[in-house]
Amino acid sequence: MYSICCCSQRNFTMVRNKVQFQKGLSLNEFLQEYGTEDQCFEALYALRWPDGFHCPHCGHDKCCELTVRRLQQCNHCGKQTSVTAGTIFDSTKLPLTVWFQAMYLLTQNKKGISAMSLHRQLGISYNAAWRMKHKLMQVMLERDDDQPLSGFIEVDDACLGGERTGCKPGRGAAGKTPFVAAVETTEDGHPTRIKLSVVKGFRSAEIEAWSQRHLMPGSTVISDGLACFNAVTEAGCAHDRIVCGGGRASVEEPEFYWVNTVPGNLKSALRSTYHAVSSKYSQRYLADFQYRFNRRFDLKAMIPKLAFAALRTP
Repeated sequence: MYSICCCSQRNFTMVRNKVQFQKGLSLNEFLQEYGTEDQCFEALYALRWPDGFHCPHCGHDKCCELTVRRLQQCNHCGKQTSVTAGTIFDSTKLPLTVWFQAMYLLTQNKKGISAMSLHRQLGISYNAAWRMKHKLMQVMLERDDDQPLSGFIEVDDACLGGERTGCKPGRGAAGKTPFVAAVETTEDGHPTRIKLSVVKGFRSAEIEAWSQRHLMPGSTVISDGLACFNAVTEAGCAHDRIVCGGGRASVEEPEFYWVNTVPGNLKSALRSTYHAVSSKYSQRYLADFQYRFNRRFDLKAMIPKLAFAALRTP
């Protein structure tokens, strides 16, 4: 018995998930790339004007830089602009290095980071950390909002918030925020992207509007027996409805593996990171998790991608 166990240990080769075990961006590597104000400025300049400066007022491509405030003055119309003008960085009193440190902490941590942790790690006030975090989460939300899912899509109903004593349980319970969880998968069942969207309720009209906005026509949607999901056909999608009952049976259904796994991971991340999630900002918190999941294949690229999107979000 002992020899069999030893033999199996010698012959066993652990197959590591390449996404989970990717190197990512170490703190030392981050500081080498974004450790100074000049490095952060040059990174934003290259992301905002990859083909060189273009005046936002007249479109001219030649400028001179005013060194005191690092403003770009157009050689044609004479108007001044900056690399952060009209973006979430506009009029910020915080150094760009702090913004990049916040983007690093938000993107490289699988479960996210709270405003309180940002406040402590960045050495800024809690209010400044909260505003910074929510601005970046809004960038994540808007970046993914116009990118619909396609192909094979698992869909399910979910909610944020626990049950309250003496209140109605289940869907429609007080204090709960309903949202649609959708997972785009490959033909062999591997997840590629997700969509987590707060909805007013699980009614056909609501799901129809959600489908037309977030699903590509021609996709195949797999859902349980909840009647409102039939509305995906109004968005030009095929609908595969699997009635599997409630409780453990629905969780163990292989067709719903990822759409059950993703909300579970989401709720685990929220519970371990935050004391509470306000329903007013619940869509931002969902977008925060969604943004990282959808870009998990390349952790190093997350910071320039988030900075690129931030430069295009007022």
